[in-house]
Amino acid sequence: MVGMTRNWIVNQLMLGEFRSYRDVCRKSVLVALKVSVLAYGLNLAAHFLMYGAGLLPYSLREALIVATVLTPPITFIIAVGSYMIVGFAIHDLGVSRAELERLSRTDMLSGLANRRAFQDTVDQCARDKAMVVFDIDRFKTINDTHGHSTGDTAIVAVARILADAFPEPCLCARIGGEEFAVFSADMPFADFAALAEIARVRIAGLRIGAGAAAFGVTVSGGIARGRAEQTFGEIFSRADTALYEAKTGGRNRIVLAPQADRPARDAAAVMPDTSTMAA
Repeated sequence: MVGMTRNWIVNQLMLGEFRSYRDVCRKSVLVALKVSVLAYGLNLAAHFLMYGAGLLPYSLREALIVATVLTPPITFIIAVGSYMIVGFAIHDLGVSRAELERLSRTDMLSGLANRRAFQDTVDQCARDKAMVVFDIDRFKTINDTHGHSTGDTAIVAVARILADAFPEPCLCARIGGEEFAVFSADMPFADFAALAEIARVRIAGLRIGAGAAAFGVTVSGGIARGRAEQTFGEIFSRADTALYEAKTGGRNRIVLAPQADRPARDAAAVMPDTSTMAA
């Protein structure tokens, strides 16, 4: 009984988590009201005990008036102020922790998810899935000819097109250097492949820079489908192999990886060049 009572009191006085400063104020007032009622009850009980023991130095009526007039408002003011200070600190810490978690899973240059966030999402998915890996063609030449700052501009531009082309809940990520990946488990594979081709065509229409110094950007891609039990590494390996085929096949195209359970000798039959898909 004592344990249950203690747990109930603790639960009543817990602040919990906060979504906003307004939430902090609301909960602080509610908790302060509970604290005031509890303090008032304890004060009355103490006065009745002292009165029963003959230790009360003044009349019970006067004691009850003082307890009623002073205890609730003073307790409320102290409690609400204290809880708001603590609540604001908890809220700010929660926001900071959430922001740090977001930053730890975001690629700072492109604004897309990073490799860690992408891999975690793929590995945690327990459904059939699809992945396409893109790589900017001749990116080293872009850096060597136009400078690394221009190369960063190209990365940001490609990232923006990918984010626009693939709607949520698709996850777009920059997984290293000039390499990007997109994951989905919520749309038919044919639709996903069509979006990949649309993104490739849009990127091929990019112009980086201005005037005579402007240049175009293209990407090559490898696309693979995976079963629910397959990991990021398994699906990525197949998509990356298809990406290599796209690079060696002339670039600016997307190649479909063979099914994981299909014999290697049948690869050519299931790895068509998708560069001619309708946008």
